[in-house]
Amino acid sequence: MAEMLHIEVVYALPAKQQLVTLQLPAGSSVRQAIDASGLLQKHPEIDLTKNKIGIFAKLTKPDAVLRDRDRVEIYRPLIADPKEVRKQRAADGKVMKKGAGDSEGE
Repeated sequence: MAEMLHIEVVYALPAKQQLVTLQLPAGSSVRQAIDASGLLQKHPEIDLTKNKIGIFAKLTKPDAVLRDRDRVEIYRPLIADPKEVRKQRAADGKVMKKGAGDSEGE
């Protein structure tokens, strides 16, 4: 009997995550796990040419070979650029500090 791998495939949505547990034959790829999970049918917005994928938060390629107990993760595209968000927070923080300093001096 061929060795079977126990694999989890996860797709995180803003409000919840979809988790599918699978058993696949040894030598299966990340892409085979994603296909077998049914998540592509449930979530047509997933586009593997655009969405990044990983195993335990490390980016990987669809043809990577899985190991037993791997967790395949399908990532959603970022809504906002993290650099822009940090710049905006920093700008807001400067304004708030300046404003707070003015009110204390009165």
